[in-house]
Amino acid sequence: MQKKTNFEKAIKTRYPEQVVIAIAKDKFGKANPVTLGWTMLASGEPPMMAICVYKGHYTVKCIRHSKCFTIVYPSSNMAKAALFFGSRSGRDSDKLAEFPCKTTPAKKIDSVLLADAAANFECRLVSETKAGDHIIFVGKIVTSHINTEPKKRLYSIAPGHKLGPA
Repeated sequence: MQKKTNFEKAIKTRYPEQVVIAIAKDKFGKANPVTLGWTMLASGEPPMMAICVYKGHYTVKCIRHSKCFTIVYPSSNMAKAALFFGSRSGRDSDKLAEFPCKTTPAKKIDSVLLADAAANFECRLVSETKAGDHIIFVGKIVTSHINTEPKKRLYSIAPGHKLGPA
């Protein structure tokens, strides 16, 4: 049975919600990681993923400049990094210098991978669509990576940026 309610109340049932970190380089070559909650598979053949980024975030400029981005499935032990990357702007800081995470160069795009993540997906920008106050970027996955040591993924498990394994 269902009952009618307002959006604000109904949307709270979404937890746990997946968390990703998207990384794109700016015009100066600086890798800019940002934590996002809105992501999805967009196609199986060819494999594509989509991320949804607030239109005012510096990441929008970075993706438009570089025409590529990495989608990272952070491991559950990366909660502090995810909170940091989601609470600072790369417009006036170098997030990877301020919160060091081990990175390795991407193989097929001009980006980086986060070494401690559960998985990394290298994406070439295919399209973008305005969606209210956000931009949906769709990327074709050109290379995928998984951690050599199995890692649990990080999720948003409750309101207020509460993160943990699901």
